[in-house]
Amino acid sequence: MGPEGIAGAPVAPAAGPGRFVALGDSLTEGLGDPLPGGGWRGWAALLAAALGERPGSVQLVNLAFSGALAADVAERQLPAAQELKPRFVSLVVGANDTLRAAFTIERVAAALDRTHGVLSAGGAVVLTACLPDPGRMLGLPGPLARPLARRMRAVNTVVHAVSTRHGGVHLHLADHPWVAERASWSVDRLHPSERGHRLLARGFHTALADAGVPVGPPPPLTLDGRPPTRTASALWMATKGTRWVADRCTDLLPGLLALAAQECRHALAGSGRLLDAAADHATRSALAALGPVSERRRKTPVR
Repeated sequence: MGPEGIAGAPVAPAAGPGRFVALGDSLTEGLGDPLPGGGWRGWAALLAAALGERPGSVQLVNLAFSGALAADVAERQLPAAQELKPRFVSLVVGANDTLRAAFTIERVAAALDRTHGVLSAGGAVVLTACLPDPGRMLGLPGPLARPLARRMRAVNTVVHAVSTRHGGVHLHLADHPWVAERASWSVDRLHPSERGHRLLARGFHTALADAGVPVGPPPPLTLDGRPPTRTASALWMATKGTRWVADRCTDLLPGLLALAAQECRHALAGSGRLLDAAADHATRSALAALGPVSERRRKTPVR
């Protein structure tokens, strides 16, 4: 679903506890888990089917779209989500921000805090997750991968802190063993395969159950389709994968090459820890700038 999908998203006539609104980017849109008739299913649909007192009692409204940044969620998806007054909301975004030349952790933190705070104050159970490092998933060389890993670590630190501050349900996805398994990822190496989407849905289901939220049976792990083959993966990287990189060269690549050169200089000088320290300082400053949570927006953590 593209950005225009927000305006055309299905809206039920009345809001209530039986609604799950999914916010984010292509990961939540469902890329990597195709439907037989076209389009995507994804982990959010699998999880929605496992929520509620009976199967199908929770309606999913998926507002996520490919390429979304944290600011897109706060500015474009949040207003639509507020109108729906959902019981559950997923807020999984940030990986695309790390792939932009204009990345700043301050902007990401402000957007995530605003979105999470508004939804939590409205009574929704908000789901968040730490995401795996895209540079590692793509197998980039060290000087290119390390700056992206540093950015992803900063985003994950912020996501976790914001979830704690607003009483959300957080999944440490980046630490799950299945993240390192090739079969859990689609041919593009950036989006989960059907298996990965099912495992992600299961992870959120477990996190909700552990938090004391009533849920139904967990999403099944039985696959509907065939897992990606090595041949398909190689073909994607040789065709569409090249296009994916080229589409981002005008934005990401010049800045990333500069970061890689800086990485090499510090590596030669043995001062790479200074880059880590600077990133950690920026992350702490971004969180400190959020200020205290007002009583109006404060929410008791889900148990």
